[in-house]
Amino acid sequence: MFAIASDDPSEVRRVLDRGDVSPNETVGPQSALAFALTNERLVRKMDIVKTLLAYGADPAALRNPEFNPPNRANTSNRGSMVVSPPATTTLEKMDPATRYYVSRAGAMHTRKTSALIQKSSFRPLVRVRYDIAGQDRVFEQLFMVLNQHSRGFSVAPLVALLCGPSGHGKSLLARKFGSLLGVPTHTVNVTTLRSTHDLWHSQSMSPYEEPSPLTLSQFLLENEGKRCVVVLDEIEKTEDPKLLYSLLMPWELGRCSPPGGDRHIDVKNVIWLGTSNVGHDLVFDYHETVAGPTMSREEYVELVRLLRPRVSERLGASLLSRVTTVLPFIPFSDDEKMAIATEALYSLGGDMTASLSLEVVEKTVHSALAHYIPAEGARSLHRAISGLLLDISES
Repeated sequence: MFAIASDDPSEVRRVLDRGDVSPNETVGPQSALAFALTNERLVRKMDIVKTLLAYGADPAALRNPEFNPPNRANTSNRGSMVVSPPATTTLEKMDPATRYYVSRAGAMHTRKTSALIQKSSFRPLVRVRYDIAGQDRVFEQLFMVLNQHSRGFSVAPLVALLCGPSGHGKSLLARKFGSLLGVPTHTVNVTTLRSTHDLWHSQSMSPYEEPSPLTLSQFLLENEGKRCVVVLDEIEKTEDPKLLYSLLMPWELGRCSPPGGDRHIDVKNVIWLGTSNVGHDLVFDYHETVAGPTMSREEYVELVRLLRPRVSERLGASLLSRVTTVLPFIPFSDDEKMAIATEALYSLGGDMTASLSLEVVEKTVHSALAHYIPAEGARSLHRAISGLLLDISES
């Protein structure tokens, strides 16, 4: 209760990480989730709700009067009582982002997919659903691959290519991978590479990681035999794809011998993640053929099949044959766009948005969607929200 009342999501995360309490603990007569949703003093309510959901808070408690005591009101019908749950715990009275994540947490497909890695060391990755809107099919496919990998069905290292249009969560997923697993990450900006030497002597270039003087070779040597993550950002954007051929042995055999090295390095426990825009046009064209509002499992598997030749053409068949899985990131649904725009509103607006009514939030988010550009994805919504915040501040 005190962690939630502190209005600090990091404090809630710290308490849950320690395992001192369960995300489904009761706070007085309420579940922790209901307590957060009904606490009008919380400025960062959405982030706290997302944190609780990420650690396993059950939205079903919101429909249980034992964990979400109802309000009672008199009616004109001979003093009879109307019993209803607190308004802020109903989907209709939640902002679009909170509504989206609460609904997502309670969906059957979310629970089924998360169960794939519940008993493995990859279990913390289920929390990424509350950092990235959409991409349910990506998570489903990824968790299936992780399940197989954790059961020893493959002796080769795990190599995943995250492909598709910009602004759809590829780099964000790659960035979150290591932090959620609690393992070190080294990010290589492939656009800067001009030779094989550059690859193995590149320092990590992510602004989201602790600065490190280690080169990729030194990073792998320091973490030899251990679980760690190497991100190859914009992997297709190199002048000569052949400079990546030195990855053939580590991706297939789980060991590498960098130029100038005097021995092999054991890298079988390294997770290699590449991000790429290859196939973005294919993803959009294929999405237009999908009949329903969401892509089915079968349709997604077919998209994966269609995408692999595109990636092979760009990176080479010899490299792609060592890739465990290619994961195309697909366009957002309207609900997902609404959630992204709402999160951008709260993140960019800060204290200014704390006092906004639900009606104003909904109106602002809908206005942002009119400026959505599919090829730019979430970035176009962030830009639209920035402009709309100027209007709000001046009104």
